Amino acid sequence: MCSANATKRDMRAIHNPFDNTLLAELPIASASEARSAVADGLSGAALSRELSRTDRAAILTAAAASVEDQLEDFAEVIVSESGKTIRQARIEVSRCINTLTLSAEEAKRLAGEIIPFDACPGSENRLGFYRREPLGLIVGITPYNDPLNLVAHKIAPAIASGNAIIIKPSEFAPLSALKLADALYKAGCPLSCLKVVFGNADTGRSLVAARDVRMVSFTGGVETAKAIQQSAGLKRLSMDLGGNAPVIVAHDGNIDHAVAATVSGAFWAAGQNCIGVQRILVHGSIADEFVDAFVESTSRLVCGNPRDESTDIGPMITATAAELALAGVRAAKDEGATILCGGKRDGAVLQPTVLENVAERSLIRCKEVFAPIVMIDQFDDYQAAIGAANSPQTMLHAGIFTESLETAFLAIDGIEAAGIMVNDSSDYRLDAMPFGGFKYGSMGREGVRFAMEEMTQTKVVCFNRYAQRHEGRLRAPFANTSPQTA
Repeated sequence: MCSANATKRDMRAIHNPFDNTLLAELPIASASEARSAVADGLSGAALSRELSRTDRAAILTAAAASVEDQLEDFAEVIVSESGKTIRQARIEVSRCINTLTLSAEEAKRLAGEIIPFDACPGSENRLGFYRREPLGLIVGITPYNDPLNLVAHKIAPAIASGNAIIIKPSEFAPLSALKLADALYKAGCPLSCLKVVFGNADTGRSLVAARDVRMVSFTGGVETAKAIQQSAGLKRLSMDLGGNAPVIVAHDGNIDHAVAATVSGAFWAAGQNCIGVQRILVHGSIADEFVDAFVESTSRLVCGNPRDESTDIGPMITATAAELALAGVRAAKDEGATILCGGKRDGAVLQPTVLENVAERSLIRCKEVFAPIVMIDQFDDYQAAIGAANSPQTMLHAGIFTESLETAFLAIDGIEAAGIMVNDSSDYRLDAMPFGGFKYGSMGREGVRFAMEEMTQTKVVCFNRYAQRHEGRLRAPFANTSPQTA
């Protein structure tokens, strides 16, 4: 939503996080504009509900094809606004295409099931079913770290399930969302069924507080989630609030494979990744070998310009974010931690940093770091390792490397996370699988089919086939009793 009378005071500049070049200036939507978007969205919800499954699938399929045709253009936008490297950006675009395609397929499959009413005494003459119907108008709020695919994970399931949606993208990285919306409009999505509203916290507050909004789907931090919950009132909430992912490397884990996977998992997207590896717990019998190999592999990573094909780690979203992360490293060092590599920054680029001996009380251990920083600890007892893995209040994924099914199931059964990746890092997600939080703040699930379930509600239909004897014949209430057929 853009005000025609927007002044400089109402604008926000979008900068490239690597070189700080100006990418765009966008008007911040006012409270009245947010209310207008909700009003438009209400009419869109009625329209979207009437679209057939075939129509919804066709829109999403056409949008996926459009994004695929513009893959390099979309990747360039991601690099420019988020600082993700060009190779990583291409992967994100490919995932967006997959998310749109999965949603098109699920649009055709969204259904209910037969309910066996006659299984209950007293209901022998009843039969029926339930179906899933859209909630109506949804607000989606997305972060900067995956500015395209996380937006697709809000929009595509909403359209597939017959809802309308208002997207409020990150203030730092809104351009991918705008480009995706344009692709969907050109694919046939009605304008009122999808609105992109750019703004700040006040804008978001106006959207989530609107009585006519039926659901808020949010990806971001815990403190913002608390504010949303206080403003939202009586509506459905689905929230992905980040984590503090542990990975266990067992005594029989393949060291080369574990190193390669955890280096990638820790430093992908400059560590700005809610399922990125933050803590590595290594069995003492292989700790020295693992740590040496991990540090050596980390030291080979290329930092710098994200447009360079050889770059592994680009900038964080701002220089301020990089400095705050580095301050956490310095605090951990003051508390006794050892910096094995990294611990320096150049503007928004923070070198990949590996720490040992981080104190239990250190904030960098207890909170989600969301930066290219990883901690390594040793263990000798598996139950103690699982206890350490479970120490944070919020969890998404965890990983374990082992050749033993018994050891794997110790982690599967014992770790309090929404996903356990065996012989992989925590940083693995399939866009079709259920995805969400565990423990504190766990609210709902994403992953296309599961998001569609969150965005719909059941409607039960039950027929009472009561029958009565009439002139020696079984007569049902809907029987045709005209003289010609009686």
